[in-house]
Amino acid sequence: MEKNKNIIQTISKNKKGFKKRVITWITVLFLTLFAIVQLFPLYWMFMFSLKSNADILLSNNILGWPHDFQWNHYITVLTRSSVPLYLLNSVIYTGATVIIVGLLTTMAAYGITRLRWKLSNKVFMVFVIGIMIPVHAALLPLYQVLNATHIRGIPYVGLTMVYVAFGIPMSIMILSSFFKVLPQELEEAAFIDGCSIYGAFWRIMVPLIMPGLATASIFTVMGTWNDLLLVQTYVDINSLKTITVGVLDFVGQHAKKLGLIGAGLMTATIPVIIIYLVFSEKIQQSLIQGAIKG
Repeated sequence: MEKNKNIIQTISKNKKGFKKRVITWITVLFLTLFAIVQLFPLYWMFMFSLKSNADILLSNNILGWPHDFQWNHYITVLTRSSVPLYLLNSVIYTGATVIIVGLLTTMAAYGITRLRWKLSNKVFMVFVIGIMIPVHAALLPLYQVLNATHIRGIPYVGLTMVYVAFGIPMSIMILSSFFKVLPQELEEAAFIDGCSIYGAFWRIMVPLIMPGLATASIFTVMGTWNDLLLVQTYVDINSLKTITVGVLDFVGQHAKKLGLIGAGLMTATIPVIIIYLVFSEKIQQSLIQGAIKG
């Protein structure tokens, strides 16, 4: 009888192990296919940027490798166009927006969630309502305000203020969720050791919410870097416009040179990929912490 029980237990364990392996392989297969689907457009655009018109149109070589790699397309984009200037402008706008939004929303989220005052929930709701306001609805009022205050004519300032205004609500919502789950004992211990509220904020609380700050920064970067509507509306000087406008102009100037257009698009995409790779570890940490705390 004992031998039969052991045999049955062994069989049941093998079945469970086999099911786990099958589920694991199915999961890996699904994630691999998903990664291929997500990465294929990037691969296609890179290959497209290295092809000549004859390679694209005459040989119907749309998905394959180029017969003759046209690296000179990237040289043309970087040395004989305004794309580098537009790229620099995008870096300035995005960098300034991320820094300002990060500083303001970190302090605001801390004050809303960690300090005790009557209007904290109402103030939080006011900020969150900003997420529901469409950009198109604010175009004309913001234009009139920036014009009346003469801020629109100041290089980089007017558009950066608009980007900051639209980036604050989402960032506050993300950071508030991180501040809420931190134990109150951390601050109490810091105060007992003689730390001021500012010291507790900068030395203890901010390092703990860095994954959330990285996630909020990614949202800010994507919203700022990919914007076209606000730049076209609020910026009149071509030398102050961003990469999205630069790519649009570049496509218009080289409409018949398809590979060159692909190189311009790839040049505009690479910085976003680099930024994501830099912050990817922090984003993964924020997702893991959110899952554990949830």
